[in-house]
This record gives sequence, structure tokens and C-alpha cells, in this order.
Amino acid sequence: MLRKASLLGTALLVGALTLLGTGCNKLKSRDDLNKGVAAYKNAKYSDAVGFFQEAISLDPDNPNARVYLATAYMMQWIPGADSPENLQFASKAKDEFGKVLTQDANNSVALASLASLAFNEADPLPLDQKMAKLDEAASWYTKLVTADPKNRDGYYSLGAIAQKKFYPALMTARVNASMKPDEPGPLKDKKAKAELSAKYMPVIDDGIKNLQKALDIDKESDDAMAYMNLLIRERADLADDKDSYKKQVDEADSWLQKALDTKKIKQERAEKKGGGGIVQE
Repeated sequence: MLRKASLLGTALLVGALTLLGTGCNKLKSRDDLNKGVAAYKNAKYSDAVGFFQEAISLDPDNPNARVYLATAYMMQWIPGADSPENLQFASKAKDEFGKVLTQDANNSVALASLASLAFNEADPLPLDQKMAKLDEAASWYTKLVTADPKNRDGYYSLGAIAQKKFYPALMTARVNASMKPDEPGPLKDKKAKAELSAKYMPVIDDGIKNLQKALDIDKESDDAMAYMNLLIRERADLADDKDSYKKQVDEADSWLQKALDTKKIKQERAEKKGGGGIVQE
């Protein structure tokens, strides 16, 4: 009986020590997380990575450490630079954000970051690869607005992607039709116009709808207004006649003016809030 009591006492002691150790690890993890956040805020991203990695090793269930780790990798990535080190930053960021999503499939930071990575990776690529990368970005942004229907930037980015997908094809068609860059439309080549309409009109319409959703969320989104101007202006080249073309260009001009006016209002508001003018030191 005494031996059983002794074994029970030993088991309880081991359990208590295990719980104590677990609690200590969580406290140490939280401390490393705070140190990492401080390093991150001071743009010491390499130091931040080390602290976040240690925080994760001490407490793998820490909900914030892996998001910060992935973001610290992403902040060191330079879009367009193809050095092995730079490519590793992007790869590690994607891996860590992917791990975040295995724990929380609707994590808006991870979804937005993966979308942003794909979007920015697209620019320097050859056209076919660029279109594929934009499709990848659009897929992530679609997941983002599904998880967070009030995410203005997600809708705006989907609108921007629509414009970036249509613009190269439109410019190629204008060149093939011997049209100068500033020459009024619509496209002279009716066959090319019909082909572009069939392929890209759904893309354009979706882009305009997403930009409108961004504006429904934030009526002062001048970036969304600017892309609304571009999409409608470029869509005008697919018009059936000059009257329809002019009507759409006028609508685009209206959006452009709204964007300029809104940007000015926001700038004046910021200057008033900050005291305005140039401050001498």
C-alpha cells in the first residue's frame, strides 16, 4: 500500500513538473514574441525572425508567432530581385503563411499576404507566366473576400488584376490595327474587337463589380476610382460605335476627376489634422 502511495506521489509530482515546464515555456514564448515584435517594429527583421522561431519552438500553438515570422520573411523580400537569398525569403514566407492557414483557414493576414506575394511576383515575368501568377493572386484575393467580406483592399485588388489582364491584349490589338497610343477608339479591327469582347468582357465586368464593392466599403477609395477609370476607358475600345465609345470615355473621365478630387480632399484633411504646411526643425 505504501509502495502504491509512493508511486502515486511520484506520478503526481512528475505531472506537476510537466505542467510547470509547459507554463514556463509559454511564458518564455510570449517573451520571445514580444522581443521579436520590438525588433520587427525597428526594422530589424533578421533579429525578429530568430525571436519568432524561438517563440514557436517553445510554444508551437502560439497563434501569433508564426504570422509574425512569415511577415518578417516577407518584409525582407524584394519584388523582382532574383538572388537566391531573396527567393528564399519569398519561399519561407509562403511556407509559414501556409502553416498559419492549416491552423486557421480564414486567417485574413495570411490570405492577404499570399495574395500580395503573388501579385507582386507577377510584374517582372514574361506575359504567359505573368497571367498565371495574376490568376494565382486573384484566387487568394477571392479567398480573402470570402473570409472577410468587408475587406476593401481585397475587392480593389481583384479590380486591379482585371485591368492588368486585359490591358496587354488591348494594346496588342491596337498596335496590330496600326492605331497610335492616343488615337481615339473604338478598335478598327472588328474581328479582333469581337475576339477581345468574348474573352475579356466577363473579366472587365467582374473587375468593375469588385471595384464598386471596394467603393461601397470605402467611398473615399481613390485607388479604386482610378482603376474604375482605367477599366471603363479601356473597355470603351470594344464599343460598337463612336457614340458608345465617347459615352464610356466620358464616364471614365468622371471617375478620374472623382479620384483626383477625393485625393485632394484627403490630403487637405491630413494637412489640417497635422497642422498643415512644412514644419521647420
